[in-house]
Amino acid sequence: MRHKILKNKIGKKSGHDLALRRNLAASLFINGKITTTAKRAKIVIPFAEKLITFSKEKNLQSQRKINSLLNHKEAEKKLINEISKKYKERPGGYIRDYKLGLRKGDNAKMIKIELI
Repeated sequence: MRHKILKNKIGKKSGHDLALRRNLAASLFINGKITTTAKRAKIVIPFAEKLITFSKEKNLQSQRKINSLLNHKEAEKKLINEISKKYKERPGGYIRDYKLGLRKGDNAKMIKIELI
């Protein structure tokens, strides 16, 4: 059985992978946009969209779920108080991504992610 096996991996241990997802999502919620590599963008976009969907439900269970997944107080407050109100009527697709080209140092594909 394939329990808890992610589709997109970045070649790190699971704890580092989870911390990276949490930190990128928290930065996205606080700043509204981030610039990252394509591989990292692939793992943070679905994670952040799930968190936004959870925040639209105004109950204690969804708040606890967000707390356990995100684990960042400032980002949680902004997500629950501001972002969830903004996307209340929207059925999905909360994040837009732009391809920026290649990074100069190592030719990594760069993507800008922003909340719509």
